[in-house]
Amino acid sequence: MKRMEGGVCAAAGFKANGVHCGIRKNKTKRDLSLIVSDVRCSAACVYTQNLVKGAPIVVTKKHVADGYAQAIVCNSGNANTCNADGVEIAEGMCSLVEKYAKIPAQDVIVASTGVIGQPLSLEPIADGMPALVDGLSAVNGLYAAQGIMTTDTVEKQIAYTFELDGKECHIGAIGKGVGMINPNMATMLIFITTDAAISPEMLQKALSADVKDSFNMVSVDGDTSTNDMVAILANGLAGNAEIREPGKNFTVFRKVLKKTTTYLCRKIAKDGEGATKLLECKVSGAKNKRTAKIVAKSVIKSSLFKAAMFGADANWGRVLCAIGYSGADVDVSKVMVAFRSRAGYVCVCENGSGLPFSEEEAKRVLSADEIEVLIGLNDGNGSAVAWGCDLTYDYVKINGDYRT
Repeated sequence: MKRMEGGVCAAAGFKANGVHCGIRKNKTKRDLSLIVSDVRCSAACVYTQNLVKGAPIVVTKKHVADGYAQAIVCNSGNANTCNADGVEIAEGMCSLVEKYAKIPAQDVIVASTGVIGQPLSLEPIADGMPALVDGLSAVNGLYAAQGIMTTDTVEKQIAYTFELDGKECHIGAIGKGVGMINPNMATMLIFITTDAAISPEMLQKALSADVKDSFNMVSVDGDTSTNDMVAILANGLAGNAEIREPGKNFTVFRKVLKKTTTYLCRKIAKDGEGATKLLECKVSGAKNKRTAKIVAKSVIKSSLFKAAMFGADANWGRVLCAIGYSGADVDVSKVMVAFRSRAGYVCVCENGSGLPFSEEEAKRVLSADEIEVLIGLNDGNGSAVAWGCDLTYDYVKINGDYRT
């Protein structure tokens, strides 16, 4: 497995583009993206479990019910959620793809991101679609990544090359999301492409398993979006024997998928709204994996702990507090807590009690832009990792007037 350039266009047979069509007021911001495959693909998706769901999710579920799709269209600046004509607009976006890209509307995955409850007109999307399709290219994956951004400060894309049956395969992805991030089954918007051959059933199995340990373990602010979606297309153009059952090739594919999604988890957490630091909480020694995941997510979601990390304050009591109210089956008298970054390592708690440590050294460790929170429960072999960020003044500023 090797990292490569190209994002969602790294895999053979995929093209993408992103343009400004007029949904967003800022004309320098792309707000409409399209990813297409030369051929029909195996498709798999996972979605938010928020009871309030964007209309694009309703339409996408219907379109991928047969396990296949060929394109992904997405707008930013408007979530198309809680609108009376939302489904009509989402279907209209798919019909525009059919009209200009000649891909059947029922083979289009549609997504939207932005403000909830604001009417979305199809007019700017229709006006922008010709240029969007005309600009489709195997080198425009970055434009597609930019077109799905909202309050993101950097685009998020990644690609890897790997081998199956002696055939060179590729996987690429783009993602967005820095606020309203606390997924349950899926997260933000993530679009993944691969030229590996894999059946729709096995693709769904791989994705559904992966999100449990990747995107479900990210939290920026504890809010679960209405439009969260992870979608993956596999067109099989690499020429490997199609993966139809568990085995060596399926294991390799899952490993590569995990590498891809983990990278995006870190990028999304680090770019959290107003964030200055990536927090990676690693829990070990739990009674089981479920316990470890509960603890890791509870700590990474704690507003008090996140605020302490912003101030580079080794207030480890907030870690134990979050463990204590998590609901996990934990013997607090066995808990160890330490902080680590490129600046060093400091252990602050053992056997549930504080240790003497240098506040100056701790400050130095916690002033780095990436911090590991190491928690040892010393009660078994379960482990888990969760990703988050610090809580800053800017988070409130960004969300105080997000709509207006």
